[in-house]
Amino acid sequence: EVQLVESGGGLVQAGGSLRLSCAASGLRLDAYATAWFRQAPGKEREGVSCIRSSHDTTYYLDSVKDRFTISSDYAKNTVYLQMTSLKPEDTAVYYCARRPHCGSRLIFGSWGQGTQVTVSS
Repeated sequence: EVQLVESGGGLVQAGGSLRLSCAASGLRLDAYATAWFRQAPGKEREGVSCIRSSHDTTYYLDSVKDRFTISSDYAKNTVYLQMTSLKPEDTAVYYCARRPHCGSRLIFGSWGQGTQVTVSS
């Protein structure tokens, strides 16, 4: 069964840090781009970051540049999102998904449960 499982969320004060993990099973993540998304209450889901290591490609939403870093450990079949200098507006459920490449709007598979990130002011 192909599955991506997000973890690492939690409650943190503004200015704090969290590292999210996206662990894959049933597939090799290095064959795809892996993207992080987030959805805040009452808002649409938005793309936050993306990585396709085979093409040395990364993408960041403008509002998270210089604060978030995406990385991959394909030996562990896992993609990470290191989040620093967190702000209350980063509060959302964070999801990961596969894409053919970071510029694509296509998502492979279905959304997982995500991981909740809550940043208190």
